[in-house]
Amino acid sequence: MLQKNQKIVPHLWYDKEAKEAAEFYTSIFPDSKITNLSTIHDTPSGDSDIVSFELWGQKFMAISAGPYFKINPSVSFIVNFDPSREKNASEKINEVWNKLSDGGTALMPLDQYPFSEKYGWIQDKYGLSWQLMLTNPEGEERPAIMPSLLFVGDKCGNAEEAFNFYLSVFKNAKLGHVARFPNGMEPDKEGTIMFSDFSLENQWFVAMDSAHDHNFSFNEAISFMVYCDTQEEIDYYWEKLSAVPEAEQCGWLKDQFGVSWQIVPSEMNEMMSKSTPEQLARVTKAFLTMKKFNLVELRKAYEG
Repeated sequence: MLQKNQKIVPHLWYDKEAKEAAEFYTSIFPDSKITNLSTIHDTPSGDSDIVSFELWGQKFMAISAGPYFKINPSVSFIVNFDPSREKNASEKINEVWNKLSDGGTALMPLDQYPFSEKYGWIQDKYGLSWQLMLTNPEGEERPAIMPSLLFVGDKCGNAEEAFNFYLSVFKNAKLGHVARFPNGMEPDKEGTIMFSDFSLENQWFVAMDSAHDHNFSFNEAISFMVYCDTQEEIDYYWEKLSAVPEAEQCGWLKDQFGVSWQIVPSEMNEMMSKSTPEQLARVTKAFLTMKKFNLVELRKAYEG
């Protein structure tokens, strides 16, 4: 199931716990491992650990970069325990739930619901939230882990506009299921999105509206890195996605829905993981001054 060249990679921002959190997650999910750990020095937050890891074939990246952003449930990760893939899917979901419960908080208890015979939503001790679901094996196959965007507050009702926008921006994109709220599900408005899923560059996402009172919204703590092979590609995504000029920094941008993206050169990983301390220092110094990444300048800094 592993997507070797995963183009879009979820990125988690922690105060100091990136490495600890990655170790916790890789101990819980099957087929999981930390693939790289590096430290960049002299950033605005001091020394920052950067961790690349895989959970059940899904790539992630995490950074410890100070207490500026706090992870919240506006972006969560749905974990599909599919009985057609996993022999003991039902036992496994209980096991993962119990481990994530250590220091965590249940947002919806692990139980039977109209949409799944076993489902629960839990916020772990690091603030990250997971929706564990026993999948109906008759349904269309989906990957084990899918990021889920919850449109709440003034963003509620935007889920459909958002997935249509993302489907128009990414070349290799398709819409999966769409389920709308029926009448009588107040405060949710009839016709808004109860559940939808869509694939961008082979990365499946979920989008949902919720009109209930939530004291959180999208922020920079969870962003999506888009790896680009050329400057043209960097320019394209930057122009299409960036909607908040003051949020543009070090390859980061915010779209019109408040979701954060990082538009990064594919070479960046190589530069960060295979460089000498001097090279890493030069690259870091170069990118800290950039808004949109300039590939030529980054290569120059790398080569010195």
